[in-house]
Amino acid sequence: MLRGDKVGLRARHDEDIPVLRTELYDDVVGSSRAEARPWRPIAPGAKDPRLVVDDKNDGAVPFSVVELEGGTLVGTATLWGIDTHHRSAHIGLGLLPSARGKGYGTDVVGVLCHYGFVVRSLHRLQIETLEDNAAMLRAAESNGFVREGRLRSSAWVMGEFLDEVVLGLLAQDRKTDTKS
Repeated sequence: MLRGDKVGLRARHDEDIPVLRTELYDDVVGSSRAEARPWRPIAPGAKDPRLVVDDKNDGAVPFSVVELEGGTLVGTATLWGIDTHHRSAHIGLGLLPSARGKGYGTDVVGVLCHYGFVVRSLHRLQIETLEDNAAMLRAAESNGFVREGRLRSSAWVMGEFLDEVVLGLLAQDRKTDTKS
């Protein structure tokens, strides 16, 4: 397990899937804001690619996020779009509603940076988020990410177009840490 100050990132367990599906992905508004595609219901037991780990996909590494104190599942985190030639990847995360506002997002981003830069030897990490996602912007910037651009009206969310913000962090600009 990769450890931060408050959370750990570990492999996805089968028992995580029903919790994540019910508390994270069955939320129409939240899921619509987080996904690049429209929300749709997924039948229980279906092999939802957002939740079921594909060990053959080298372009994405999904984690379950757990509280260090007690081991409670609090969300998901992913290093995705991994490009080994350019040594870059994207960061994504989703926290259960009960886990929001506790500083877990900032910790998750920090642990994913450690994994990307130290474990995977990447050069650049990138985050794309909706312009009004103050929590993600705060988590990214707290970890040294810099706003690099705005994609105007690039996301269709619940009946309206929203801007997305692109943030980047290079290995040499990263704040050093002791996460593992």
